[in-house]
Amino acid sequence: MTDVERFIAQGVRKRRAYHVPPGAFPIKLDAMESPYRLPIELRDRWLCALRDVALNRYPSSDHYERVKARLARDAGLAANTGVILGNGSDEILQNILLAMAPEVTVIAPTPTFVMYEQIASILGRRFVGVPLKADFSLDVAALKAALVRHAPALLFLAYPNNPTGTLYPEGDIRALVEVEDAIVVVDEAYHPFAQASFMGALADAPRLMVVRTLSKQGLAGLRFGWLAADRRWIAEFDKVRLPYNVSSVTAASIEFALDYADVFADQAARVRAERGRLYEALRAQLTVWPSEANFLLFRPPVVDDAERIHGRLQEAGILIKNLAGAGGALRGCLRVTVGTPAENTAFLAALAQAL
Repeated sequence: MTDVERFIAQGVRKRRAYHVPPGAFPIKLDAMESPYRLPIELRDRWLCALRDVALNRYPSSDHYERVKARLARDAGLAANTGVILGNGSDEILQNILLAMAPEVTVIAPTPTFVMYEQIASILGRRFVGVPLKADFSLDVAALKAALVRHAPALLFLAYPNNPTGTLYPEGDIRALVEVEDAIVVVDEAYHPFAQASFMGALADAPRLMVVRTLSKQGLAGLRFGWLAADRRWIAEFDKVRLPYNVSSVTAASIEFALDYADVFADQAARVRAERGRLYEALRAQLTVWPSEANFLLFRPPVVDDAERIHGRLQEAGILIKNLAGAGGALRGCLRVTVGTPAENTAFLAALAQAL
């Protein structure tokens, strides 16, 4: 047995590191980022907001609390609901699992965001995937049965789901929240594009939690996420949060961005409009699934063509996500992030040639 095998946890050794492809593509439509940068007229104002940040000091707890209060106020959270901040929503998910007892089973409908299983496995937690139906809708009965069978259980629900873009019916999720001995974490990473939320349900649902990020709204480079939940949960999660996990630069930038929420809302509206155009164009050529996120999942007419089409698009300078290797329900599937009108037009032209 090697030293690596002796010292490194099995849950770590059996996983692959999260792969981030090189970003040197003229048109990058693989990572669900916003295609829009901060408007030029706001960049100088942002730099002014950063001018007085004391980089020689650790981040101020006052600054951290001020951002929390602003997020809670803007979301209209009730007094019994607290907020915790993270270095991206991935860290929030990790901290939730770090705080949970070892016997808690992690459950998610699959296919879904890969980090739910990745983090659970690395932390040595049991993960149970419950397959979605053929149309990528929730199998509520199967999920309820899994939650009861594996109680106590923690259910992760991406809302809308990644990589399918599906926005599950509100009633289905409320039915799962009502299951005894289960915690439901609703991951609203794509909220600006779905415009549907469970934030308003937190006050009356103590075992419901809602995760948000600003990454999809044009601030992916900041790495910022937050969690809203009953204050009793927040107090426990705060114990596993690393000190100073949100930098002073990030906190100041988030405060600035919240002052210009209307700018980011306008950008999201433009993405939603382009999503509709892209969906209609793809539907005329191949199988594409409706999406309430900022991406579309599609499958070419010849399933085994996915790899070739992905390569042809790369040759044309366009990077999308190749999910064909995931197999199962995603066999032969590709995913494209909604870009600017010009980027989407270029993608459609290159795809037509590849097909």
